[in-house]
Amino acid sequence: MPPKPHPLWKLCLQMGITDVIVKVNPSLTGLPDPWRFETLSSIVSGLASTGLRVVGLEGDPFDMSPIKEYGATGEGRAAARPEALDHYCELLESMGRLGIKLLCYNFMPGTGWARTGVRLVRGGAKATCFSLRDVEKLRRCDVEESPANPSTPQPLNISTPQHLNISHAQVWSNYERFIKSVMPTAEKCGIRMGLHPDDPCLPSLGGYARIFGSVEAYDRAYALYPSPSNAVTFCQANFKLMGADLDATARHFGDRIAFIHVRDVEGDKTDFTELFHDQGTTDQFALMRTYRSLGLDVPVRGDHVPEMEGDRLLDENCIPGYFTMGRLFANGYLKALLQGTEERRS
Repeated sequence: MPPKPHPLWKLCLQMGITDVIVKVNPSLTGLPDPWRFETLSSIVSGLASTGLRVVGLEGDPFDMSPIKEYGATGEGRAAARPEALDHYCELLESMGRLGIKLLCYNFMPGTGWARTGVRLVRGGAKATCFSLRDVEKLRRCDVEESPANPSTPQPLNISTPQHLNISHAQVWSNYERFIKSVMPTAEKCGIRMGLHPDDPCLPSLGGYARIFGSVEAYDRAYALYPSPSNAVTFCQANFKLMGADLDATARHFGDRIAFIHVRDVEGDKTDFTELFHDQGTTDQFALMRTYRSLGLDVPVRGDHVPEMEGDRLLDENCIPGYFTMGRLFANGYLKALLQGTEERRS
């Protein structure tokens, strides 16, 4: 949900949706210091005034590079990291005071989720895609960095382990420092932090190592700090691109899953295209039944939608993957998944 007034605010209510996830990065809200209670409270209050309840936050709430990229070549991060960790803990405390119990986060240094362009899919809709062959003109779809013009080409590339700005070992070290610093506060505040997979789940991107591209990496992250607050964002398409069996992986994680992204793609992690939610090879109803059988009662949302006819009339500068018409379709399909798998008692 956009954190500032948007047609989706009323459209969600018309679709029967009242619980929402928001991003609170200052570039999206226009408000400084998102970790402060007063700032976060004003965002939550604005949505509440229209009947929408914020149940989770998603994405980097502020510049996380001092935490994620500590030790990178040419980066002076030593002084900034402790302050950034303090801000993160203050954010968790503010969330706790407001009753927000979910924080979906990632640990992708350098750039967040990335796509190289769009491809035409069903009926001429435009879907975001990624191709390793086109990576020299990689488009950085990072809403926290450039929300108004996310298609600006960025000079990114895939580097070899010998030519990385930051190594896998350093990213793991940064992650360990991060999770052990913030997890006690998350536990105290009753917040579950759901780790999102790398997207795309490549071993490196833009000269930075990536570490969360396998189920084994998730188990290693959990072992660093075993806790119900150390949880999983189960983004279906990313785990599919890892080569994981989605049903088996969901059962493997079980109640560690705190958030579900319903999503599908075609291709592999080096070349893939986003799809409409009813279009891919994933049996979405079977997977939703698995979530039900595991007893999961967590937020779930449709993620990354194609641009449909008329979308740009509603929002000319929307971020690819998050246009309004596609999300209306995705939400309708998601409601059918939920109702179709609901246990009915005669």
